[in-house]
Amino acid sequence: MVRADRPGVPERRGTLRYARNDQRSRSRQYARPVLTIETALPGEPVAVSILRLYMSEVASRWYGRPATADEVDRALRDEPADDLTGETGVLLLALDDGEPVACAGARFRGEVAELTKVFTRPDARGRGIGRRLVEAVERACVDRRVAVVQLDTREELAEACALYERLGYRRVEAFNDEPYSDRWYRKDLVLRSA
Repeated sequence: MVRADRPGVPERRGTLRYARNDQRSRSRQYARPVLTIETALPGEPVAVSILRLYMSEVASRWYGRPATADEVDRALRDEPADDLTGETGVLLLALDDGEPVACAGARFRGEVAELTKVFTRPDARGRGIGRRLVEAVERACVDRRVAVVQLDTREELAEACALYERLGYRRVEAFNDEPYSDRWYRKDLVLRSA
C-alpha cells in the first residue's frame, strides 16, 4: 500500500504503540500509522483551529509575550487564509488521530507560489511533520505547473528558517514590502514533462 501523503513511499505495516489493557498493565499493540496529510478548506473548524494556534504563536513571538485573543484576531484579519483553496491556493493539514497538529499552504500567482502558514504545534515538533507538509505543498505546486516557490518570514522564526534552508530554499533579496518580514526565500522546482 502507498501512502497518500508521500506518493511512491510504501506505507509502514504498523507502528508499535503501548496501550493500557483492562488490568492497567502495559501491553503491546500494533496500529496503523495515524498521521495523515489532507487538503482542507480554510473555513473548516479543523483548519480554523490550527490556523489560530499558528497565528497565536507568530503574534506572541512578535510581541515578546503571550498574545491576547484580540491580538490574534487582528493578526488573522491582517493575514487571512481564505484564498488558500481552489484556483488561488491550497491548504494542507497534518492530522494525528484526526486532530490537527500542523499546517502549510500556498498561494498560486501564475508561475510562482507563495509558501505560507507553515506551522507545527509545539507538542508535535521533532517528528518531521513540517518537512513532510512543505514537500506536499511543493508537489501540489508541481501538479499545477508552478515552477517557483517563494516565501517571506522573520529571523526570529529560527526553526522555520532552518527547515526552509534544509529543504533547499535559498535566501534572496526582498520581493515584497511585508512590514513583518526580514527574510525572503526562493526555491525553483523541477516540473515534469507534460
